[in-house]
Amino acid sequence: MTDRPGPARGEATFLLADISGYTSFLHGVAEAHRAIIIEVDEPPPAYALLSSLIDAMVENLSPRFRVAKLEGDALFALADDPTPIRGEALLDSLRACYAAFSELLGNANATWTCTCDACSRIHGLDLKFVLHHGTYVVQRIVGNEELAGPDVIVVHRLLKNHARDLVGDRPYALLSDASIAALDVPVDGMHAAVEQYEDMPPIPVHVLALA
Repeated sequence: MTDRPGPARGEATFLLADISGYTSFLHGVAEAHRAIIIEVDEPPPAYALLSSLIDAMVENLSPRFRVAKLEGDALFALADDPTPIRGEALLDSLRACYAAFSELLGNANATWTCTCDACSRIHGLDLKFVLHHGTYVVQRIVGNEELAGPDVIVVHRLLKNHARDLVGDRPYALLSDASIAALDVPVDGMHAAVEQYEDMPPIPVHVLALA
């Protein structure tokens, strides 16, 4: 029997950048333009829009954050550099990423040619960030690397949160207190909260409205 290498381990800040409303937007476009999607060689602009938005997000988060995986309409990234981006610079990076996202989406709004109810949902797209700091294990499955571990689960659970109760219908960044402590992030202007999930201890967080 051949020995397999053990899983790699590390410590990092995990980031999920999630495009709110994109799933329903894309589903609506697919339903409204089913005939076009089937007949044309290239997908409609709605599909290319997600690629453009993801590209803009990656460009503005690099090089501090590296992409671990694309998860539908969300970008899962991590920063495991020995000298990570810290403090206000981290918040500035998130604000810059959101600004680039907003500008690209605004340009798409200006050039969007279809005004059907489905395509008009483009106006409802927005971006939210979730950050958490902890440890991870890299599992190699069928030649692919997947991040695993309790803290990877935590950052994904935090996508379901109560941030809207604190900042209203606005884009936001939700940071676990673990990430705030690890990266010396100032909390001035943030809202403190505690998120609770089944089979997990309470998770203290802070929420920053981005617009």
